Amino acid sequence: MPPKILRTLDALRRETATWANQGLSSAIVPTMGALHEGHLQLVRQGFEKADRLVTTIFVNPKQFAANEDLARYPRTEESDLALLTAEGVNSIFAPTSEEIYALGFATTVHVEGQAKAGLEDKYRPQFFDGVATIVAKLLITASADFAMFGQKDYQQLQVVTRMAADLGIVTKIIGVATEREADGLALSSRNRFLSKSERHHASAIYKNLAQAAEKIRAGIKPQTATRAAARSLTTLGFKVDYVAVRNAVSLALPQNPNEPLRLLAAAWLGKIRLIDNIAV
Repeated sequence: MPPKILRTLDALRRETATWANQGLSSAIVPTMGALHEGHLQLVRQGFEKADRLVTTIFVNPKQFAANEDLARYPRTEESDLALLTAEGVNSIFAPTSEEIYALGFATTVHVEGQAKAGLEDKYRPQFFDGVATIVAKLLITASADFAMFGQKDYQQLQVVTRMAADLGIVTKIIGVATEREADGLALSSRNRFLSKSERHHASAIYKNLAQAAEKIRAGIKPQTATRAAARSLTTLGFKVDYVAVRNAVSLALPQNPNEPLRLLAAAWLGKIRLIDNIAV
């Protein structure tokens, strides 16, 4: 049975309320479309948690700065619908920007904490308020039991988790492991824009993070390991924004040797900005 296509917030609200009234649990998978295997893993993990699942497809303008690639961001609704149909998704919420941000829309969810960690926020200062605003609206409207987010966007996952807890949103945020290509490159909608040569080198981000994690586990100082990884990537032609080690929950700088750690990186390869992270 093909998924039901929902275009309005009221339709989304009615759909998930109907499931709840039937005693069925639900999961929501927020996406910006241009779906790949990583998104499909979110769907599959969602079905492991819930009886019904809705995927959202919305390229959110509020998380793009004026100099960023909103117009270039891939929009592939037809193929996205085919992929989601094959996965047995129950409903797809694909609204217009005007439906989400109606005339007179004047509210923004402002986030701090993990959103002010000096990572993505340093280079995209508008990003997390834009993410928090749309995610809060989707979660409040759908009132699903679970929301699935990929760990590839690790800072985003921590920001959304904190926001949901702070605002008393009942939906439980679930982080899903990053899907990777055979050479380790994290799946991303932007990978399709890499040239053949760039794609050949792109997996170096993951490989350098893995090497840095090994060094830290062996007792080398985290800053020494991250500096070496950044130098290696620069030598390979990357323009490095950051390679950093942080507390895995708060994203603060580490304070003691026993706290859980996460290595995070962002770097440009040509015109494409790649991000990745791994546990230490």
